Amino acid sequence: MMSNVPKLEAVADAFTSARRSCNGLLEYPGDFPETLADAYRIQDIAISKWLHEIVGWKVGGIAPEQAAQIGASKLVGPVFANNLHYSNGEQIAMPVYAEGYAAIEAEIVFTVLKDAPASKIDWTIDEAKAYVGDVHMGVEIASSPFSQINEMGAFAPISDFGNNHGLILGEILSNWTDSSLEDWMVEAVIDGKSMGVKTPSDPLDAFRFILENASRRGIPLKKDMLITTGAVTGVHQSYSGQSAVVSCTGVSDINLVLTSQIGE
Repeated sequence: MMSNVPKLEAVADAFTSARRSCNGLLEYPGDFPETLADAYRIQDIAISKWLHEIVGWKVGGIAPEQAAQIGASKLVGPVFANNLHYSNGEQIAMPVYAEGYAAIEAEIVFTVLKDAPASKIDWTIDEAKAYVGDVHMGVEIASSPFSQINEMGAFAPISDFGNNHGLILGEILSNWTDSSLEDWMVEAVIDGKSMGVKTPSDPLDAFRFILENASRRGIPLKKDMLITTGAVTGVHQSYSGQSAVVSCTGVSDINLVLTSQIGE
């Protein structure tokens, strides 16, 4: 079992260094974590070394076969203030690691209504619902200097900020408490090609999950944090130079273009 703190710190240093320099990584940078706890410990160490403020969290899925093995169906990673953008109808440039991995993901984004109690580590759906503020359409940009980050199971993206590299916050989806998920038809179009039209699956369960995950790590959610709740139309691997339009029933489209990250 991997428990050597210097080895964990070496991986965190390698990922943060690659992100600052924008150099690609062809191999996992160090000893691969053998446990879920070690993967999150690497993430926590990397967060402590990063200069930007956390303004939210992304929640992503874990493949069912691995989820059964490790006892977790979802993974999380921080969203930093310098990579938060607001949709205003114009095309937004979103930097990605051109030598690494990048993807575009249409997301339902929850705003945290109030601070979560630090002592509470188990949450039900009904309890989580009381902490949901505004609900927005959004786009997560997944990107990492490590080109194979999504090919090694959940521990790789967890150890590199959850493979997050940006969030675009779109308009509020009004009356979400009185709406059904089927009311929100979401489409992602990349370079003119539709990636499909789908409805959100279970955003409240994703929100419940991050409430538990954050509290158990000693970093409970704070008021106004933004939580992405899972890729509605899928995880669409993309490349610098590609453009996309993400649409949802009842709100304005989100327009973006991927550009090459040139330095942190």
